[in-house]
Amino acid sequence: MSLNTEKIRALVDKREEARLGGGEKRIDAQHEKGKLTARERINLLLDEGSFEEYDMFVTHRTFSFGLDKEKYYSDGVVTGRGTIDGRIVFVFSQDFTVFGGSLSETFALKICKIIDQAMKIGAPVIGLNDSGGARIQEGVRSLAGYAEIFQRNILASGVVPQISAIFGPCAGGAVYSPALTDFITMTERTSYMFVTGPKVVQTVTGEIISTEDLGGANVHATKSGITHFLTETEEEGILLIRKLISYLPQNNLEDPPVIKNTDPIDRLEDSLNEIIPDNPNKPYNVKDVIRLTVDGGDFLEIQRNYAKNIVIGFARYNGRPVGIVANQPMFLAGVLDIDASRKAARFVRFCDAFNISLVTFVDVPGFLPGSSQEYGGIIIHGAKLLYAYGEATVPKVTITLRKSYGGAHDVMSCKQLRGDMNYAWPTAEIAVMGAKGAIEVLEGRNIAKIESDEEKSKYIQAKESEYIEKFANPYQAAKYGFIDDIIEPRNTRFRIIRALEALSTKKEMNPPKKHCNIPL
Repeated sequence: MSLNTEKIRALVDKREEARLGGGEKRIDAQHEKGKLTARERINLLLDEGSFEEYDMFVTHRTFSFGLDKEKYYSDGVVTGRGTIDGRIVFVFSQDFTVFGGSLSETFALKICKIIDQAMKIGAPVIGLNDSGGARIQEGVRSLAGYAEIFQRNILASGVVPQISAIFGPCAGGAVYSPALTDFITMTERTSYMFVTGPKVVQTVTGEIISTEDLGGANVHATKSGITHFLTETEEEGILLIRKLISYLPQNNLEDPPVIKNTDPIDRLEDSLNEIIPDNPNKPYNVKDVIRLTVDGGDFLEIQRNYAKNIVIGFARYNGRPVGIVANQPMFLAGVLDIDASRKAARFVRFCDAFNISLVTFVDVPGFLPGSSQEYGGIIIHGAKLLYAYGEATVPKVTITLRKSYGGAHDVMSCKQLRGDMNYAWPTAEIAVMGAKGAIEVLEGRNIAKIESDEEKSKYIQAKESEYIEKFANPYQAAKYGFIDDIIEPRNTRFRIIRALEALSTKKEMNPPKKHCNIPL
């Protein structure tokens, strides 16, 4: 055997060793937990044969606590680039079979390298997280490694899309890298996130709580809103990431990919003419409106289990990706509260950062009243959504379906917040408030003077009818040019598509500044 052949053989052997991570026993243990290995996840995520690995032969640099006798190639994280549907992405996948996926100095440097490369090239970054946290044996160097990653997450924000998948533990400082990215997905039963674990919580506060109840996937999908997607399996989560990427541009200087559309742009949906109930207090499902108007009824909803009174997600009109925001009358009558405002504001800002047009369906009776909302800062949180719409320079198309009352009307992409095309259905009610509240304010003194309950009731009904006739329609707003047109509901798809096509060359700039000061 020649010297060259021996060297090549040695290279092949080292690659095989690196691909085994922490060894067969630990791989088996990973599978027994219902989890995939780091490399299995990458292979499922990327197009077949497209993965190019970086830093396969990196090892840690620690000699303390006997670590000098235990080294593994790749050092607990697999990094590299590949393609999804032919488009380049950068990926890192934490390997729980090597030191429990704990982060070392070299582990961090590997992640930093691919984020730096992604920003140079202009390609999305996908992180597959499954880590026990900082590698304690490395002390402050491990903490410094986290901070190096955080800094890159911050600089990459708004430059390239960043997506995080939590496929195992993610605790302590490790949670802040996913939190700085654009989208997070978690899996039921096998993933969790928290700053401090159950044992520390019990020691400090006396509260006894399980890992699942403290930071499980369901908690973050329903209570905190930390995760944007919840899946039953890792495979489902990875396929969801592939779908999500299909709506996004490579970077902030490109437009999202337009695909061929086979759904007729002039498709009429007669059912939309009847979808708004005659009773203004009766709900309907706004997701039906969305699915009946978008291409093929295909809508990728985001944070579906959190703040259900507002709906956000991605869809396409004539093959063009858009971000959709819609009030949901099925929950809390579609009011805006703290959680809904935060949820929608963050989504609007993401779409604006990455040149994704916004389509807004409005049916909002106002902001949720009450001391808990006021004490929780509804003013500042509601201002976030107001700010996000006003700051956005992407094409904005707004359709008012039914109620649009008070300050909430302003917040939901109104004409004065630079809405480009503002349409209304004939069922729209655009006013300062509903008839009942308005009459109580406007006619309170006159009502008080009427002694007979029957006469009082007749007077209130007459005044409410007068108010409804005057304001419970879109023609007042249209008269002042605040609504560009009143459209037949069944034509909504066609009108949105025509508006987006007209706005495809829109150019609008905000005043030059270092950065804005959004009300946080």
